[in-house]
Order: sequence, then C-alpha cells, then structure tokens
Amino acid sequence: MDILWAALLMLGLAIGLSCLIVLFSIVFHVEEDPRIDCVSKMLPGVNCGACGYAGCHDLADALVNGEVKKVTACKAGRRDKNFDPIVEYLKTTPGPNGTTVEVTL
Repeated sequence: MDILWAALLMLGLAIGLSCLIVLFSIVFHVEEDPRIDCVSKMLPGVNCGACGYAGCHDLADALVNGEVKKVTACKAGRRDKNFDPIVEYLKTTPGPNGTTVEVTL
C-alpha cells in the first residue's frame, strides 16, 4: 500500500510540475524576428565559428540586429550565392518595428 501512495504522489508531482512548465512557456514566450531565420537559411550553414559567432544562427541574429555591418564576416560563404541575396533581403524587408537593416559586403 505504501508503494501505491508513493507512486500516486510522484504522479501528482509530475503532473503539477508539467503544468507549471507549460504555463511558464506561455507567459514568458519571446517572439524572435522572422528575418533571423530567413537570413540563417541563406548563410552556408556550416556553423564553423570563423566569423566569431557560435554558428550561422548567431551571425544572422547579429546581422539583423545591426551588430555586424558586413555580411563578409562569414568566411565560408560565397558572394554570388550567399551574400548578395542577404544584402538585398535585409534592405527590402522591414522587421516587426518597420525598419530595415543596411548591411554591406
């Protein structure tokens, strides 16, 4: 009988904590700029870290937020395949606040 009570207690605790996790994920959800994902897909995707960032997604985040002004910070990409489309995309696509980002090669 003691094992049954312990199992029910653990089940109740697991359900309660799961509900808290779901509640916190809803309350503290942060929207990410959709341009970050698009720019990340345009980068080569090798996640080499040669640009000084942990991976292509972090470099894309820095480009979209204006922390990096040159797309050529990516050492693995090619100008015609990767960089020109990124420059054009960021010049023509406004973010959630309505501003565009000016980056150069």
